[in-house]
Amino acid sequence: MTAAGEETLKRFIISFNDGDMQVADHEWQQVADESHAVVREAKAAGVWIFGGGFFEDKPVVVTEDGAVTDGPIKASDVRLGGFSVIEVETAQEAYFWAAKIAKGCRCPQEVREFIFDEESVN
Repeated sequence: MTAAGEETLKRFIISFNDGDMQVADHEWQQVADESHAVVREAKAAGVWIFGGGFFEDKPVVVTEDGAVTDGPIKASDVRLGGFSVIEVETAQEAYFWAAKIAKGCRCPQEVREFIFDEESVN
């Protein structure tokens, strides 16, 4: 809970789909350098929570009884390629960071706000 008058920061996920990055083979190092620069900037600004990309689309599905099978849960042409989780005061701030990430990754980013759940925050 927050004290009266205290602002609650909002958490957003900024993500892109696998395959959205249109990068020539010789550009990957530049993309990595520019993307890491945005991450360092977000950390310095105190908004960075966590983020990363995925190697391959080889998810597994774990059921409530602990059984593990090949995934995905439901077949789809759309797969998450990478994401960043940030904590800011407004959606406009999240859009600001999403634009920086989009420039570094060279692809549009989807921005979604997490539902606040006191149990899920540090």
